[in-house]
Amino acid sequence: MDIIELTRQLGAAIQQTEEYKRFMTAKEKNDNDSQLQKQIGDFNLLKMQLDAEHEKEEKDEAKILEINEKIVALYNQIVEGEAMKEFNSAYEAYRTLTDKISNILLMCENGEDPATCEPSSCTGNCSSCGGCH
Repeated sequence: MDIIELTRQLGAAIQQTEEYKRFMTAKEKNDNDSQLQKQIGDFNLLKMQLDAEHEKEEKDEAKILEINEKIVALYNQIVEGEAMKEFNSAYEAYRTLTDKISNILLMCENGEDPATCEPSSCTGNCSSCGGCH
Protein backbone atom coordinates (compact mmCIF):
# COMPACT_ATOMS: atom_id res chain seq x y z
CA MET A 1 0.00 0.00 0.00
CA ASP A 2 1.41 3.41 -0.86
CA ILE A 3 1.62 6.44 1.41
CA ILE A 4 -1.17 8.30 -0.39
CA GLU A 5 -3.61 5.44 0.13
CA LEU A 6 -2.65 5.28 3.81
CA THR A 7 -3.25 9.01 4.08
CA ARG A 8 -6.71 8.60 2.55
CA GLN A 9 -7.44 5.88 5.09
CA LEU A 10 -6.33 8.19 7.89
CA GLY A 11 -8.64 10.88 6.53
CA ALA A 12 -11.53 8.41 6.49
CA ALA A 13 -10.71 7.34 10.06
CA ILE A 14 -10.66 10.96 11.22
CA GLN A 15 -14.12 11.45 9.73
CA GLN A 16 -15.39 8.55 11.85
CA THR A 17 -14.25 10.07 15.16
CA GLU A 18 -16.74 11.55 17.60
CA GLU A 19 -14.76 14.82 17.58
CA TYR A 20 -15.15 15.20 13.82
CA LYS A 21 -18.84 14.26 13.84
CA ARG A 22 -19.62 16.63 16.70
CA PHE A 23 -17.74 19.48 15.02
CA MET A 24 -19.46 18.95 11.66
CA THR A 25 -22.89 18.74 13.31
CA ALA A 26 -22.27 21.99 15.19
CA LYS A 27 -20.94 23.67 12.05
CA GLU A 28 -23.94 22.60 9.99
CA LYS A 29 -26.32 23.76 12.70
CA ASN A 30 -24.67 27.20 12.76
CA ASP A 31 -24.53 27.40 8.97
CA ASN A 32 -28.29 26.76 8.83
CA ASP A 33 -29.22 29.11 11.68
CA SER A 34 -30.66 32.13 9.86
CA GLN A 35 -30.67 34.30 13.00
CA LEU A 36 -27.01 33.55 13.71
CA GLN A 37 -26.07 34.16 10.08
CA LYS A 38 -27.88 37.51 10.18
CA GLN A 39 -25.99 38.45 13.34
CA ILE A 40 -22.68 37.50 11.72
CA GLY A 41 -23.59 39.53 8.63
CA ASP A 42 -24.51 42.53 10.80
CA PHE A 43 -21.24 42.12 12.70
CA ASN A 44 -19.26 42.14 9.45
CA LEU A 45 -21.11 45.25 8.24
CA LEU A 46 -20.31 47.04 11.49
CA LYS A 47 -16.64 46.08 11.11
CA MET A 48 -16.68 47.55 7.58
CA GLN A 49 -18.28 50.74 8.91
CA LEU A 50 -15.62 50.95 11.60
CA ASP A 51 -12.85 50.48 9.04
CA ALA A 52 -14.38 53.21 6.87
CA GLU A 53 -14.51 55.59 9.84
CA HIS A 54 -10.86 54.89 10.66
CA GLU A 55 -9.85 55.63 7.07
CA LYS A 56 -11.43 59.08 7.06
CA GLU A 57 -9.14 62.06 7.13
CA GLU A 58 -11.23 63.68 9.88
CA LYS A 59 -12.25 60.94 12.25
CA ASP A 60 -15.51 61.17 14.16
CA GLU A 61 -14.44 59.73 17.51
CA ALA A 62 -18.01 59.63 18.81
CA LYS A 63 -19.13 57.60 15.80
CA ILE A 64 -16.13 55.28 16.16
CA LEU A 65 -16.98 54.73 19.83
CA GLU A 66 -20.65 54.10 18.97
CA ILE A 67 -19.75 51.52 16.30
CA ASN A 68 -17.24 49.86 18.64
CA GLU A 69 -19.90 49.53 21.33
CA LYS A 70 -22.31 47.96 18.83
CA ILE A 71 -19.61 45.55 17.65
CA VAL A 72 -18.77 44.46 21.20
CA ALA A 73 -22.45 44.01 22.12
CA LEU A 74 -23.18 41.98 18.98
CA TYR A 75 -20.02 39.92 19.36
CA ASN A 76 -20.96 39.05 22.94
CA GLN A 77 -24.47 38.16 21.83
CA ILE A 78 -23.07 35.84 19.13
CA VAL A 79 -20.48 34.04 21.27
CA GLU A 80 -22.80 33.67 24.27
CA GLY A 81 -25.44 31.87 22.21
CA GLU A 82 -25.80 28.16 22.90
CA ALA A 83 -25.16 27.20 19.27
CA MET A 84 -21.89 29.12 19.16
CA LYS A 85 -20.80 27.79 22.54
CA GLU A 86 -21.35 24.24 21.27
CA PHE A 87 -19.55 25.05 18.02
CA ASN A 88 -16.53 26.46 19.86
CA SER A 89 -16.41 23.52 22.25
CA ALA A 90 -16.69 21.01 19.39
CA TYR A 91 -14.07 22.90 17.38
CA GLU A 92 -11.60 22.86 20.29
CA ALA A 93 -12.05 19.11 20.81
CA TYR A 94 -11.56 18.49 17.08
CA ARG A 95 -8.49 20.77 16.93
CA THR A 96 -6.98 18.95 19.91
CA LEU A 97 -7.34 15.68 18.01
CA THR A 98 -5.94 17.02 14.73
CA ASP A 99 -3.07 18.78 16.51
CA LYS A 100 -2.13 15.50 18.19
CA ILE A 101 -2.24 13.69 14.83
CA SER A 102 -0.10 16.39 13.21
CA ASN A 103 2.40 16.30 16.06
CA ILE A 104 2.74 12.52 15.86
CA LEU A 105 3.35 12.75 12.11
CA LEU A 106 5.94 15.46 12.65
CA MET A 107 7.68 13.41 15.32
CA CYS A 108 7.78 10.43 12.95
CA GLU A 109 9.22 12.65 10.20
CA ASN A 110 11.95 13.56 12.66
CA GLY A 111 12.84 9.94 13.33
CA GLU A 112 10.78 9.15 16.42
CA ASP A 113 9.41 5.64 16.85
CA PRO A 114 5.84 5.70 15.40
CA ALA A 115 4.71 3.07 17.88
CA THR A 116 5.78 4.95 20.99
CA CYS A 117 6.11 8.66 20.23
CA GLU A 118 3.75 10.82 22.24
CA PRO A 119 3.42 14.56 21.66
CA SER A 120 3.94 16.82 24.64
CA SER A 121 2.02 19.98 25.32
CA CYS A 122 5.16 22.03 24.70
CA THR A 123 4.45 24.97 22.40
CA GLY A 124 8.12 25.80 21.92
CA ASN A 125 7.48 29.17 23.58
CA CYS A 126 8.89 29.11 27.11
CA SER A 127 6.81 32.14 28.16
CA SER A 128 3.65 30.01 28.03
CA CYS A 129 5.20 27.17 30.01
CA GLY A 130 4.48 25.97 33.49
CA GLY A 131 7.66 23.90 33.59
CA CYS A 132 9.18 21.08 31.61
CA HIS A 133 7.73 17.58 31.92
